[in-house]
Amino acid sequence: MHRPNCNTTDHRRTIRSLYINFIDYEKVFDSVDRRTLWKLLRQYGVPEKIVNIIRNSHDGLQCKVVHGGQLTDAFQVRTGVKQGCLPSPFLFLLVVDWIMRTSTSEGKHGIQWTAQNQLYDLDFADDLALLSHTHEQMQIKTASVAAVSASVGLSIHKGKTKVLKFRAENSNPVILDGEILEDVESFTYMGSIIDEQGGSDADVNARIGKARVAFLQLKKIWNSKQLSTNMKVRIFNTNVKAVLLYGAETWRTTTTTIKKVQVFINSCLLKILNIHWPDTISNSLLWERTNQLPAEEEIRKGRWKWIGHRSFKFILLLHI
Repeated sequence: MHRPNCNTTDHRRTIRSLYINFIDYEKVFDSVDRRTLWKLLRQYGVPEKIVNIIRNSHDGLQCKVVHGGQLTDAFQVRTGVKQGCLPSPFLFLLVVDWIMRTSTSEGKHGIQWTAQNQLYDLDFADDLALLSHTHEQMQIKTASVAAVSASVGLSIHKGKTKVLKFRAENSNPVILDGEILEDVESFTYMGSIIDEQGGSDADVNARIGKARVAFLQLKKIWNSKQLSTNMKVRIFNTNVKAVLLYGAETWRTTTTTIKKVQVFINSCLLKILNIHWPDTISNSLLWERTNQLPAEEEIRKGRWKWIGHRSFKFILLLHI
């Protein structure tokens, strides 16, 4: 059913609740069970020769620690992957991939992504976000992920794991091993603030704050008489505007949002050009002199570029 004058976010708010569980593991890189890891490598098709090489690099690994100002005797480390070792991120991602595939293999407990597909989780290294439409689904999924994680030596940190709810009718908490997981009104995931309102205001305000700090830290650059305006603008684009527009591709943009971003950019550009009140300059001339696009156009171009990139990757995956 189509409802006029409503965007996709409005439809989501009206029709669907959304539960997000931000999983935090305890001592994540130090806890992976190695015997299980070698089995998973073989299961994923890694040649036995490579498995043996990786295993041999971990066997007999010893460590020493400083305690009370003294270096202890060496002791063997039998779990975890070697931090700082090139294969370690790959090994850990393989474990996480297996955990998520195994824990979501039975039943549809994700959110509807397309007509045929569901999105079960968002994963970036050990930053996991479980997604479900109902409290019951999230409870089942959380317990399943915890159980499968435990089978490879990983334990969920119940004090740091947070649950965020959008338009949730069920106010009951998500429980893990008898402990209540904390409900939060907002959460910072991958540098972006997600809140229970589903908007972008909190994230936009945070990005402006971080960009302002970055701009002030480069005060000597903006006041320099040796650097050309062109060089200052290039530094602004890479060191300030990049901070400001991080994640802008997914912002829910409104007139107010665009105005906030544009006002900040204009104020920075005026300082770079050393134009101070009561002197004035039109926006079009300001952008022309600094080779800038309006914020709305720049965000829109970035969004389409991101959509194209994601669509291309999805097409590639369909042919693998």
